Amino acid sequence: MAGVMAALLLALLAGPVAAERMVTDSAGRRVAVPERVERVFPAGPPASVVVYMLAPEKLLGWTRAISPPERPFLPDRYADLPELGRLTGRGNTVNLETVVAAKPDVVVDVGSTAPTFVSLADRVQEQTRVPTLLIDGHLADSARTFRTLGTLMGVAERGEELARYAERTLNDVRRRFDDVPEGKRLKVYMARGPRGLQTGIRGSINVEALDVAGVRNVAAENLGNGGLVNVSMEQVLAWQPDAIVTIDRGFYESVWTDPLWQG
Repeated sequence: MAGVMAALLLALLAGPVAAERMVTDSAGRRVAVPERVERVFPAGPPASVVVYMLAPEKLLGWTRAISPPERPFLPDRYADLPELGRLTGRGNTVNLETVVAAKPDVVVDVGSTAPTFVSLADRVQEQTRVPTLLIDGHLADSARTFRTLGTLMGVAERGEELARYAERTLNDVRRRFDDVPEGKRLKVYMARGPRGLQTGIRGSINVEALDVAGVRNVAAENLGNGGLVNVSMEQVLAWQPDAIVTIDRGFYESVWTDPLWQG
């Protein structure tokens, strides 16, 4: 009897055991997650955006603080969420103690499911003891991403709404560009980094929007399959793109006065 009473006392002190379910992420990893997911730690920028679209009240914070030009598009309660840093991708800035201190129910990474990111997800989960899920973030799989995370976070109806929107939009864009002959499609170079000499080739998640938009990625046509690569100025000149696209503000501001790019 004394032993039974001691066990009951320990159980009461420990509190109720949260119900769990098994979830298979996009990398085929089986992860035990709570039945109710209310606090989500985003591993990188895509995850923070997708979680916000699905259930903003469950988002613990942003990879980087919301900038003044972005604030008008967000309610104050979400624009004021803290800056968490990034766990994955270029320029990791968060340590695992920060993850534990935030007390998330899950960590979510949306993006590539390459072995490097699988290894990272395993390490984060092992060291923090927080369930960590790796979700495919390819643009073509947007509908599946919304459905998967919507179900995980208990907002399946919202996930289905966004999934159908993604399917309609991508199908509409593809139909429009299918009618444009290959020879008449714009030749585009995607410039990344402060010097503009990093780019993505076929298979890179970083430049797949070019494929959806119906333009020709000159690097993909000439360098085969892979991810991000560094190229030379001579290669870019030889490709003679019709247009240059960049997401790097520093490169955009410098390109107009850089003699190398003037031709």
